[in-house]
Amino acid sequence: MEITDDRVFPAALAALSGIEFPWDYDEKTEEPAPTNIDYEAYDEFDSAEETTDWIRSWTGNKELNGDAFRVFGQDGTGGLTALWLVRPGPLTAQPVAFFGSEGEVGVVAASLGEFLWLLAGGVGPQEAVEFGSDSGVAHDELRAVAEKHSGIEARTPAEVLAAARAEFPDFAETVQSWCR
Repeated sequence: MEITDDRVFPAALAALSGIEFPWDYDEKTEEPAPTNIDYEAYDEFDSAEETTDWIRSWTGNKELNGDAFRVFGQDGTGGLTALWLVRPGPLTAQPVAFFGSEGEVGVVAASLGEFLWLLAGGVGPQEAVEFGSDSGVAHDELRAVAEKHSGIEARTPAEVLAAARAEFPDFAETVQSWCR
């Protein structure tokens, strides 16, 4: 299988970089508000060097390099969202994975188009891994991005996560096998 070394930022990700993601914290309950998406979209992928440094630090495995990932976003705790280059085809066809700051990990969408629908449903990558598909409220601006850039019919967060988990059921174990 040939994995691309493409680092050209897809139009869908560029569209996300102009959106302010809703974040509110209820001081009384010390919980995030239900409309929250703890996500900061990047304007470009992290460099190959930054990605290699990150995956080595995250796993403790100095033998890894970052070639299989394109990091394109983060949450407020430092968790990272990345395309995982595991299948032939363009970057937009690759699954989206989340690596949390406290060891949380999971594939949150089977492709970039599906990821756009996850966000449109009000669920960010960290929320998907930690809380599942019922954690958000639909977001109109993100829905417009998904309609324009996903290339697929609308999906609910539950459908996106079910498809990702069905296709990549062993992702956490795979990542664990990289850890030292």
